[in-house]
Amino acid sequence: MKTFITDDFLLTNEFAKVLYHDYAKDRPILDYHNHLPPQEIAQNRVFENISQVWLAGDHYKWRAMRALGIDERYITGNATDQEKFLAWGKTAPYTVRNPLYHWTQLELQRYFEIEDLLNGENAASIYDRTTAKLQEPTHCTVQLLEQQNVEVVCTTDDPVDSLEHHKSISEQGATSFKVFPAFRPDKAYTVENTQAFIQYLEKLEQVVGKSINSYSDLLDALRERIDFFHKNGCRLSDHGLEQLFFFEEGVHDCKRLFGKLREGKTLSPDEVRYFKCRTQLFLCRYYHEKGWTQQFHLGAIRNNNERLLTHLGPDTGFDSIGDFSQAKALSGFLNDLDKTNELAKTVVYNLNPADNEVMATMMGNFNDGTIKGKMQFGSGWWFLDQKDGMEKQLNALSNMGLLSCFVGMLTDSRSFLSFPRHEYFRRILCNLIGKDVANGELPADEKWLGKIVSDICYQNAKDYFNFPD
Repeated sequence: MKTFITDDFLLTNEFAKVLYHDYAKDRPILDYHNHLPPQEIAQNRVFENISQVWLAGDHYKWRAMRALGIDERYITGNATDQEKFLAWGKTAPYTVRNPLYHWTQLELQRYFEIEDLLNGENAASIYDRTTAKLQEPTHCTVQLLEQQNVEVVCTTDDPVDSLEHHKSISEQGATSFKVFPAFRPDKAYTVENTQAFIQYLEKLEQVVGKSINSYSDLLDALRERIDFFHKNGCRLSDHGLEQLFFFEEGVHDCKRLFGKLREGKTLSPDEVRYFKCRTQLFLCRYYHEKGWTQQFHLGAIRNNNERLLTHLGPDTGFDSIGDFSQAKALSGFLNDLDKTNELAKTVVYNLNPADNEVMATMMGNFNDGTIKGKMQFGSGWWFLDQKDGMEKQLNALSNMGLLSCFVGMLTDSRSFLSFPRHEYFRRILCNLIGKDVANGELPADEKWLGKIVSDICYQNAKDYFNFPD
């Protein structure tokens, strides 16, 4: 059967079609948060087959395959790449109403011009056709990004990263898009496991070329790495957290807590939370000084399946939505930065839809008129990166803030084939506004609403993030 994804996919009225085709479709992509490996961009990797670019590392697909009863051998095990793709082909038709169903067909169509609906019967043929296409010069990593009109890619990078591949991309100057690092310092304050923290400190010491024997040494090292990242084009940080914590200074003493860690001792849960809070506040103040934007991804409960975590490791598909208390500590954390006028531009992504309005209203508390859309309620993230989740995020933002200031979509992906997610978002956005017009809830002002759509898809992010030229 041929695809149902026509030119007007997800666009249910004429005004929505005009908004998408005339104001959204052709806008460049600023993908300001993803997990693409910069080395593969620098080397312009040629993938041997579609499994390497489409299935490897994709825990969305892995979860679906496990749910269908596919043996782990065909997911993360020792099956061949072709066998794994055939297993995914059998799974794909059963993902109806899951975003994977739409994403699969969009990606096959946009990158490989394949309009057949993937299934167990045609999977072998599609594997051969896509594999052949991936050997062409038009389908190396750089060209895959250029095909989608990508203007900026921001990867996710640990403070100890050398950024050698970002430097190589910049020096080569062979791409039509820019690749910038984003600073992800989670390991620098993850102190639940003392031994893992000490091992991380050893890596940080090697990078900065000096010993880290005190808490002030740690802060100096992090400041030095922020300066290094800034010099190499970084303008964003990112933090992946269950929740933010807030403590007034002095409840504990980070110098003393660091000393305990250095002695190999375990901190109490309250001490762990205090150490995280005060270290994050230090980082956020320095982000403000550097003119960066800070991002917080809140609400995931990770590594739920201990048995399979032990067997397969983290980031293999055993995370879910958590129900953490968010509002009070988030308020205290942001207020602590704001009261000294050290609150950087901030994007908060929420994983629990029950907290959408909480997050949307919290961001509004700290807009101060200095920057358009300074405080952002970020796009639907992870499990909410689907039609219903995006619509709920857009509705909460519209009801509690200004949709017109929104900086739009990102992929948050490890796959070079994930960029049609921007198209998916743009179609959903245009249809949402188009339905309001059709219902008489908004004026049929094409130029004005078209400008708002175009701004959300591109210009707002362009103005907000201040990427280097």
